Amino acid sequence: MNTFLSSYNGTSPSPIGFYITAFHTLENKNYLIFALSVIYILTMLGNLLVLVVLFLNPSLHNPKYIAVCNLAVVDISMNSVIIPQMVPVFVFNLNVISFGACFSQMFFMHFFGGMESFSLAILSYDRLVAICFPLRYQTINTNIRMFVILAVVWAIAFFLEIYPVALASQLSYCASRIVRSCCCEHGPVYILACGDTSFNRKLATTKTLIELFSPLSFIVLTYIIIVIAVLKIASVEQRRKAFSTCFTHMLLVLIYYLPVILAYILGNLRLISSPDLLTAILTVSVTLPPMLNPIIYSLKTEELREKIMKLIRLHKISPALKQTAIT
Repeated sequence: MNTFLSSYNGTSPSPIGFYITAFHTLENKNYLIFALSVIYILTMLGNLLVLVVLFLNPSLHNPKYIAVCNLAVVDISMNSVIIPQMVPVFVFNLNVISFGACFSQMFFMHFFGGMESFSLAILSYDRLVAICFPLRYQTINTNIRMFVILAVVWAIAFFLEIYPVALASQLSYCASRIVRSCCCEHGPVYILACGDTSFNRKLATTKTLIELFSPLSFIVLTYIIIVIAVLKIASVEQRRKAFSTCFTHMLLVLIYYLPVILAYILGNLRLISSPDLLTAILTVSVTLPPMLNPIIYSLKTEELREKIMKLIRLHKISPALKQTAIT
């Protein structure tokens, strides 16, 4: 084992890629892997159910649910990039990953991470138009315009990620190639390079500010405008209804941003001494929102909840009808 690892520490020639190592000091890491597996299964089931319901109901083919559909696709993609590859690494000890696979994973992981943030901003834009311009909503926020917005946002996220990843892939990794993380994250990989990585660090910081805090600032601004607009409504019942339509989205925003920000604060302030524990917290913080998003939308959005219950009832009735026909 030591001889094997020596090749990734720069003491042996021609290593074939990177060596992923994390959680080796974490007790009961199998519980973490099990929890992540459950998170992944629920993520797939919940988001696929939302996508099926939206696809089967033409009445839901509107800008709001196009944005919800986009979020469901991003949720599935995000956890599919992170969780499945952790099973062979930490269960079967297949820690070696090729250069191509590592940088591909790096790109898609950060790409969909950025899209999570942008997708929440798109939903806040939809709520802003719906509440502040209710009579003009159907003319301002059409399906075509929503598709255009989504295409532009996906393009922005792509170009924000492709350059840092391409730059990191061109660095010389002549020393250690042991990635001290659960996957090929940008930071833990590029710091292994032999040359000057100060530009990579500045680029990563700038990218994070754009992808995380620009959408968050936009969301906060939209809700300030929404609150001002709602407070001008005379009817208490209308105010309650307006705020209730925003409540679901506000929950999604809090669930996504609070754990990530808290985890980074804990790490930067050195409040968690164990790197493996911090990595575990960050991993759960990133993968939990994609699982919770469809659950919250299904429970808190009456229109979507009714369609889901109708679909479930149809599946229960169909076998009974078949059985009756046979008898």
